[in-house]
Amino acid sequence: MEIKINFSPRRIKTINARMIGDIMYVNAPAGMPQEQLQKIIDRFKKRFEKRKLVQELNKTPEILKEETNRLNNQYFSGRLEISSIEYSPNQDRIFGSCNHRTKTIRISYRLKKMPDWVRNYVIVHELAHLVEPNHSESFWNIVNRYPLSERARGYLIAKGFESNESEKDVEN
Repeated sequence: MEIKINFSPRRIKTINARMIGDIMYVNAPAGMPQEQLQKIIDRFKKRFEKRKLVQELNKTPEILKEETNRLNNQYFSGRLEISSIEYSPNQDRIFGSCNHRTKTIRISYRLKKMPDWVRNYVIVHELAHLVEPNHSESFWNIVNRYPLSERARGYLIAKGFESNESEKDVEN
């Protein structure tokens, strides 16, 4: 990614960046220290790279939808309605979220780098919220129908993610 910086004497504090093609254009105050500017540019760069990755992942939504439909058929007898499922760039601390009212599921872009059985566990977890929109015992009984659920939770814990993250994933 090419970076072009425009130093403006009229800017005092704010920095902005935008992508045009493969070039990131940065507008910054003229007197900003290079070290401080570089840290901010690095954050912009990460944000744009993440956004681009998610756009690529969501270009073929039918792949994720097909896998979700397969899991719905296998573990829920195909009775669940899902409005949409997509990868989200904004889920760095959680792996998935389900809005049981709108029947939408969003899963973290980070799952793309993990084994399919881990991603499938997260999808089953979120599908279970369409039946039980909480983390009750009956919810966990539904999730545990997926034979690799315990292994997937262990995998996520081993990768350094808190085991209680899954308890924060329901949107009200």
